[in-house]
Amino acid sequence: MTQREREIYEIIRDMPMIEQSEIAQKLNITRSSVAVHITNLQKKGYILGRGYLLKEQDYIIGIGAANVDIHGKSKKSIILRDSNPGNMNSSAGGVTRNVSENLARLGAPVRLITALGDDIYADQIRNECTAAGIDFSHSMVVERHPSSTYISILDENGDMFVAMSDMSVLQRMSMEFLKSKSGIISGAKFITCDAGLPEEVLEGILDVYGSQTPVCIDPVSCTYAEKLKPIIGKVDTLKPNRMEMEVISGIKIQNETDLERASDVLLEKGLKHVYVSLGADGCFYMNRDGVKIKRALKPLDQMVNATGGGDAFMAAVLYARLYDFNVDETVDFALAAGVAAISYKGTINPNMSVSLIEKILEERK
Repeated sequence: MTQREREIYEIIRDMPMIEQSEIAQKLNITRSSVAVHITNLQKKGYILGRGYLLKEQDYIIGIGAANVDIHGKSKKSIILRDSNPGNMNSSAGGVTRNVSENLARLGAPVRLITALGDDIYADQIRNECTAAGIDFSHSMVVERHPSSTYISILDENGDMFVAMSDMSVLQRMSMEFLKSKSGIISGAKFITCDAGLPEEVLEGILDVYGSQTPVCIDPVSCTYAEKLKPIIGKVDTLKPNRMEMEVISGIKIQNETDLERASDVLLEKGLKHVYVSLGADGCFYMNRDGVKIKRALKPLDQMVNATGGGDAFMAAVLYARLYDFNVDETVDFALAAGVAAISYKGTINPNMSVSLIEKILEERK
């Protein structure tokens, strides 16, 4: 699907009875051009029959953490072992949940399978997911167990100083439960997970579903990254930061040559795509075909909250692949999504959208 076809498809999805002339007016193109693009969409199977009947949409399924995030940002340099004045906020979080919400805000169909406790935090997570447009109906509830909670302390610049999490409820998820959801999982175009899942579940997802459906994984932390070392060859897409990449590859990364070598090690084991987050230095991408891209956008003068950048990046990668962006477009789109995320005080930027990402690219590419 081309960019213009995607724009027309999204308009028709939202307004199935719209006239071609109205589409042309919205996009500032001729009606005859709209007709050609619609014909192409019909040939490709995206539009079925008369009246712009759309085929059932491809969707992405997330399997992983959903928790309540509590953030505190210090107003001044942090003094250890003392009370520091700051600003506090809380919202639903968790890597896979955050990726799912960003996808939903971008307009991609997304479903989430996670584990919740039976407390007030579970209500908050459920309500925020539903409000964001995430299909939450396939998740599990563990009675008499607290929901996952994450707390982070940010320095005066908005960068993470320290964080702590309790995700023990996620360890109650099993392959037996996921196999009861086989229909919905098998039907997905992509599966996105985080390494906070139990090791046997991560391996089970890759073994049962990975041969048919690309599985994209965020390592989350160096500790969780250890789980991925024996199974990395079954993963389609990995999005580590530099330290997580060192853990999984076993190579100390001090320069770009090391980064390429570490990527080669994982790709030779069977990994297909790797996007290494380099913070202010952007992203390094490499795939099994030998394509290498290192790119960064113009940095922000002031980062507001660094914690959601990686989740937005992963969501944008999945969105770009769902809609057939090329590799260069995918990297740019993901970098701009990361900028959109770290420009907002919360983990998720509620203004996340394709138009916002495109605006950021115009300003910062």
